[in-house]
Amino acid sequence: MAHCPYCGTKTNEDESFCVHCGKSLPTDLKERSQGDQSKGFNRWWILPISVFILSIIALGSMYALFEQKTTQAKEKFNQGEELALKGNYDEAQDYFNDALDLSYQFPAAIENKQFLKIATLVKRDLNEAKNMNEEQNFQQALEFIDKAEKRLKNYNGDAVEQLVNDITKARNQTKLSHLQFLMEKQPSIDEQKTLLWRAEAIQHEEAKTIANQIRKRIVSHAFSTANEELKQKQYTKARSIVEEGLRYAPDSKKLQSMKITIEKEKAAFEEAQKDRIEQAMEAAEKEREINKKDAVEIVSVETKLDEYGDLVVKGKIKSVATVPISSVSIKYKLYNKDGEMVLENDVYTYPDTLYPDEIGKFEFTHYDVNEELEIKKEEIIPTWFLD
Repeated sequence: MAHCPYCGTKTNEDESFCVHCGKSLPTDLKERSQGDQSKGFNRWWILPISVFILSIIALGSMYALFEQKTTQAKEKFNQGEELALKGNYDEAQDYFNDALDLSYQFPAAIENKQFLKIATLVKRDLNEAKNMNEEQNFQQALEFIDKAEKRLKNYNGDAVEQLVNDITKARNQTKLSHLQFLMEKQPSIDEQKTLLWRAEAIQHEEAKTIANQIRKRIVSHAFSTANEELKQKQYTKARSIVEEGLRYAPDSKKLQSMKITIEKEKAAFEEAQKDRIEQAMEAAEKEREINKKDAVEIVSVETKLDEYGDLVVKGKIKSVATVPISSVSIKYKLYNKDGEMVLENDVYTYPDTLYPDEIGKFEFTHYDVNEELEIKKEEIIPTWFLD
């Protein structure tokens, strides 16, 4: 194909002049097809080369701008996360929005924005739970707390962990308030046993205090009730009562001592009730002869009404025997203000075995007595057995 050797424009074989540059064309067609390209430059290449160069510059500028915005977006994102950890969700939301404005392809910012909506709802649920708690609507308060917990089911991270801690605190506080509300109604012993499990399940110092108070009350009731059964020779029932009490207070030395006493009393009774009584009388007489006085000295005794209005009898004894004594029983009488005897009672002391000069204690709660009564110390009659 023939071309103009000057500008490179296509030419026809019968043309003498170039229609583009106007120069005279060589008559030799060979010169037209093999024209010296170094003699002229095809100006048609200027436009595509210029476009290519400008495109390179534009792409470079766009890349630099993109990198700058990406860096700024990351900074905004990090600031938003710090605010979210502090619980400033509204401010954090603004920073995540700024990050998305700078870089729309930012999945983490989108995800965090969605989480902030959930976190705001969680805070709202916890506030509702607090209001319900103050109004003593404890069940509704727990429902709001459970609702808040379910919202976080598919999320994790430091901010989520903080919210989970807030939820745990709110749940413990609600359960504690409910427990305090129930304790103010002066529940029965059986009801308090149920409340004890609740108290022990609450991670709060006040709940531990309430649990200790309940446990002390259960021990006192179990000891007094078992003592009554023991006096009636109901050994199996007495032991069952003590073991029930030990379920709630396994470390109670008072109940452990009572259990030992019951076992010993039962064994002695099964062996020979009459022989046991005679042995006790002979031992008491022999001990008096050896020591020239009783083996048990009443150190102190007192009566008072407890916080529940029940009469509590408590006191201390001392072993003045020369050998160990066990199963010490204290028999006493209670008088009213007019000096009239109201009732008499027997109670076992603890620990079960007393060594010479050792102090023992006794305590009994009269749940059917709601008035102050007195004990005449000189009328107290102790009985015991020699080991």
